[in-house]
Parts: sequence; C-alpha cells; structure tokens
Amino acid sequence: MQRRTFVLALPALALAACARPRNIGADGLPGPQIYHITPEVEAGIPFRFLDGLNTLRAAAGAPQVQLDAQLNAAAATHSRDMALQNRPWHFGSDGSSPLDRLRRVGYAGGLVGEAISESYETELETLAAWSEAPETREVILDRRATRLGLAWFQEPSGKLWWTMVLGN
Repeated sequence: MQRRTFVLALPALALAACARPRNIGADGLPGPQIYHITPEVEAGIPFRFLDGLNTLRAAAGAPQVQLDAQLNAAAATHSRDMALQNRPWHFGSDGSSPLDRLRRVGYAGGLVGEAISESYETELETLAAWSEAPETREVILDRRATRLGLAWFQEPSGKLWWTMVLGN
C-alpha cells in the first residue's frame, strides 16, 4: 500500500515542482505585489502616512505637518491625471504645475514641494522610497512645511499613482 501511494504521489510532486509561482512575470522576474486599497484600508492611509512622515521629520528636527483638505484635493487631481497620461511627472496634461494646482483648489499658502510615484507599493513603502532619494528627502524634511496633501489613484490593474504635496 505504501509503495502504491509513493508511486502515485511521485508524479504529483514532480508537477508541483515544475509549476511556476503566480507572482513570476513573463520575463522570469518576480511580479509586483499588488496593494489592493479596499474601503476598509482607504480611511487609514492618510493617517498612517502622516504618522510616518512626522516621525521622519521629528528625527531630523523638523516641525510636524498637518493634513490639509485643499492640498489633498490638489494631490488627488494630479494622481488621476498622471494615470490618464500614464507617466509620473510633475506637470498636468494641461501643462499645469504643482503651484497651478494649489491655486486651482484655493490654497492660500505657499508650495514647499511635491513628490510623485508610480508603483504597486503601500503608502509607507512609498514614503520610505521617497525618504531614500535625495531630491524627495529634501522635500520631506523641509522645515518650512506645515501642511500635507496626500492622494492616490489606483488603476484596475492595481498600479498606484501617489502624490504628496507639502505647503505652508
């Protein structure tokens, strides 16, 4: 009986060893881990990001920032627009700049900087990536910043377009 079980199990093991893991792309490289933003997850994203950002700022001796609804609106507009353009860059499809987007939402303060990303990463993974790059780290830790706008647009494929705007 044991011999029969072994003989029957052997082909199954061989097939399992040949099966390709689901997260391997056609190029043989690992595929993206998709961060699905569900309604339950969505509400906490700005606050997790804010806590992470303020932790980085405190470690660098920079003052904390607060979420700002107008900056969130400007960031949301840009995240969706980047997805429509299918490219991460700081200019809107109409040629608008980050400062133009702040004016359009009625933000009376100044622009400190903007960070953008096209990824499949969570908000904290995105913040970590921004904090490692010198250009965006400089924006994150800028002592003039007092207000934060954060938004994202998620495509059906799971790709995320993140926009962070810091103002004062």
